[in-house]
Amino acid sequence: MSSFFQFEPDRFPTRPGVYLMKGADGEVLYVGKANNLRARLRSYFGTSGDGRAHVRFLLEKVHSIDTIVTDTGKEALILENTLIKRHRPRYNINLRDDKTYVCLRLDLNEEFPTLQITRRVRNDGARYFGPFASAGAVRQTLKEIYRIFPLRHYPIARCQRRGRPCLFHQIGQCSGPCHGLISAQEYRNLVNGAIALLEGRQSEAIDRLRQLMHQASENMQFEEAARLRDQILAIEATVEQQKVVGHRDLDQDVFGIWRDRGQVELAVLFFRRGKLVDRRDFNLEWRLDTEELLASFLQEFYARDLAIPDQILLPIPPHDADSLREWLRDKRGRKVEVLVPVRGAKAALVTMANHNAEEQARKRQESRDSAEALLGQIRTSLHLARLPRRIECFDISTFQGGETVGSMVVALDGTPAKEEYRRYRVRSVTGTDDFGSLREVLLRRLTRGQREGSLPDMLLIDGGKGQVAAVADILRGLGLEGNVDLVGIAKSRVHANARGKIVERSEERFFLPGRKNPVVLRAGSPVLFQLQHLRDEAHRFAIEYHRRLRNRRTLASTLDTIPGIGPGRRKALLKHFGSLKKIRAASLEQLCQVPGLPKAVALSIYQALREDASPSDGTPTSSRRSN
Repeated sequence: MSSFFQFEPDRFPTRPGVYLMKGADGEVLYVGKANNLRARLRSYFGTSGDGRAHVRFLLEKVHSIDTIVTDTGKEALILENTLIKRHRPRYNINLRDDKTYVCLRLDLNEEFPTLQITRRVRNDGARYFGPFASAGAVRQTLKEIYRIFPLRHYPIARCQRRGRPCLFHQIGQCSGPCHGLISAQEYRNLVNGAIALLEGRQSEAIDRLRQLMHQASENMQFEEAARLRDQILAIEATVEQQKVVGHRDLDQDVFGIWRDRGQVELAVLFFRRGKLVDRRDFNLEWRLDTEELLASFLQEFYARDLAIPDQILLPIPPHDADSLREWLRDKRGRKVEVLVPVRGAKAALVTMANHNAEEQARKRQESRDSAEALLGQIRTSLHLARLPRRIECFDISTFQGGETVGSMVVALDGTPAKEEYRRYRVRSVTGTDDFGSLREVLLRRLTRGQREGSLPDMLLIDGGKGQVAAVADILRGLGLEGNVDLVGIAKSRVHANARGKIVERSEERFFLPGRKNPVVLRAGSPVLFQLQHLRDEAHRFAIEYHRRLRNRRTLASTLDTIPGIGPGRRKALLKHFGSLKKIRAASLEQLCQVPGLPKAVALSIYQALREDASPSDGTPTSSRRSN
């Protein structure tokens, strides 16, 4: 029980509401909800003390508890979601860094509907299919659908501006509705076939196509009959017949849990019309009850723009399941069943999800053990003072002394952490000065790290002895010498004979402060591969940012010098054509078709872009050198 907070039951209401547990500095540690706030809090602060170690772990940090009463449990659930998003409490589940799901959207209210990739499911009357765990999976699905049912790819208005159908029509993956090459009824037949495929009703799609093929053959439309025959063969050849394991008429999300002390693994299996279409795994840290974990996870999971299924199957009852059902029903617009099956086919699906969670937990542990071993090898090979759990690699990129930028890529426990990557625009250095640029970038990063208490275990610098000495001076000046390990990686040397022919290429070399000779790692070793990958990733990240700035400057300098072009018209031109290259290649007639662009301004653009020489397409250079 908390040594700071003394629970007095009479101070708390017996109505539904939300409670906020706060620390000594007022920080919100945990947000929860209850149908009876007093009873819920009493379960934490019993007179005999709560025997659960994980609850005591939280309560030891609690200094005060605020409550907000509501009229119903559903209102408490909604308010809890709002407060969690606002405060991001340390002990609540947080899925903000998790990737969103991808769905396919089909608006049947359009005359010629098309499939659109989206990450947001709205209650707008359109049909949504999915979820898919990655955009790559969606594009592969679309590729197969367009090959069988050639729906349009682009907006009708955009295609109608073209003088002829697009390339997709020429390769047979678009039926050309924008140029009147297919009737609305024939197009609707294609749409119905695509829907049948997406819903897993392959046999229905094939039957529909066979009927149309026979009708075309009877009407002596043999080319159309042959096209329909090819569609049937394509479905039979490319769509894998998966065993039906769920309910044939329902969409189901099935959850499985595996818990080992403070680590929890959740597996979600997505069944659509009886077929397993995808799986997602989540690794969480959680120290409270599993029932509370499940309720909090479901709220966070479905609070995003996801397609909510007909049934949600769970291994255990979540906390306050009635309020959860009501909230899900309101969010979906119709009934949602939240079930905890104990026997039969549904219970078998939950068992399958539990086994998936257990297997994923085993794989994660193996990955952690492998990463720990790799970090130990890095520490030993490079004579580091500490295990490099957080490695930050820096690179400088410039082109002819202009738009100098720096990049920082991060590896946490041996895995790239892209959300931690940072870019820096160098402002205090003019011309080509890699040492000055590196000094500015490192000072900005380390000063902020000292202020926020977030310093790396190891700095990896793209360079040799000179760069390492310069960064060592920075660490010494900030009082960080000995607190952060420093390593420089220099590219291999090339030895040539008198004729300039390469006769030998040395290995990558690693320079350490105060050490004269470099460390050379064994070729092909995991340590060498890991550090080379970080260096190359920093180089790529810097080059990408440099090109973006240069292209933006080129675009602005080219268009902004033309009379009559401001930010609004520049944006309209880019939206219409897509790039400066296409604007430059456009005819005067095409420029006049841009909405809101007067003919006189279009003429000025046409003349200016043809007089203007094409900008240099040089590639920025990175500070990668040998010493």
